[in-house]
Amino acid sequence: MINIYSIRPKGFNIGNDVIYLGVNHFIRQAFKENYNVISLPATGKYESQRKSGLSSQTIYEINQFGHGVIIGGGNLYENGELEVNATALNALEKPLMIFSVSRGKIYNKKLELVDRTDVMTDDKIALLNRRADISLSRDKATFEHINKLGGAKNNQLGGCPTLFINEIPQHLVAIQDTDKTDALISIRTPSLVSVPISYQYQIREDIIKMMETLKRHGYKNIKILCHDHRDMPFADSLGVDYLFTEDIYTYISLLKNTRLNVTYRLHSFIPCLSYGIPTIKISYDQRAVSMLETLNVSDWNINMLKDNVAVEFENRLKNINDLENVKKNAQPTWQKLKETMTKGCEEFVNLVKNNQ
Repeated sequence: MINIYSIRPKGFNIGNDVIYLGVNHFIRQAFKENYNVISLPATGKYESQRKSGLSSQTIYEINQFGHGVIIGGGNLYENGELEVNATALNALEKPLMIFSVSRGKIYNKKLELVDRTDVMTDDKIALLNRRADISLSRDKATFEHINKLGGAKNNQLGGCPTLFINEIPQHLVAIQDTDKTDALISIRTPSLVSVPISYQYQIREDIIKMMETLKRHGYKNIKILCHDHRDMPFADSLGVDYLFTEDIYTYISLLKNTRLNVTYRLHSFIPCLSYGIPTIKISYDQRAVSMLETLNVSDWNINMLKDNVAVEFENRLKNINDLENVKKNAQPTWQKLKETMTKGCEEFVNLVKNNQ
């Protein structure tokens, strides 16, 4: 039996579980046979267990029992949530693939893109990519940054596997009629949004205005969707019901049972694109802006630091049918990303089988 170790984010954000479904889908298609996935957290700071990341302990175990290791997907470069022991990494004997990992900048008070204070160092990113047999960068900004560092064996622009989550056999759950909505607003609590403080304060006002606009346009049943339990205090302040689940299939079912998803979160926006659910994205950092550029849907984006959110939101809402044309124009780009991910996974599987 083949054992694949999956080093991935396991924090509070359910978006990490959406990505994990997408990664496993592409790996499953490439293997075409039984294999085991051993999933470990990229960092130990959210877990009581000590085994995490690319530590000496995990790499020793991978060399003993594993046949390959996948890093990702997620924002592991940009928020320092991947533990890497350089000495242990050099001792890794098994094929390594980096799958859909991003490194994004944030806006400072001058609205200039700058590195996060917790970003993984370039030396460590370069070391990881020099060791990786295959690296599928999630977005253009990440792809270009890794290329500038030099030395990567096989860095490619792969996109995000959640774009094809509609192809995964669905294990949806039955939700209550009361949880079926006209509109879901997927939030991130402002204190965790890495923007200047004045823009954090603006988020609540923007959401209130958007809810008023939705009601004027006939969207009566509006709820807030929390991706993280830390979103709940902010959600509770908005005066409407909010939903939260740690079960990925319930989460997907909530998305599939709304008329419209309005979202500050990439991993409700991209699945909604996949499922054909009308969706409006509000972005606040390079990670999201670059991802939408990678998907060729930038024209549909609202950048909360550069646009008037309330005005642009109403424009999108009035012209929500235009999203179908946006998606149609993006299809060649999506197909190319799918081919890159499929080929990358097939190459990884061949390396794994040849290394046995």
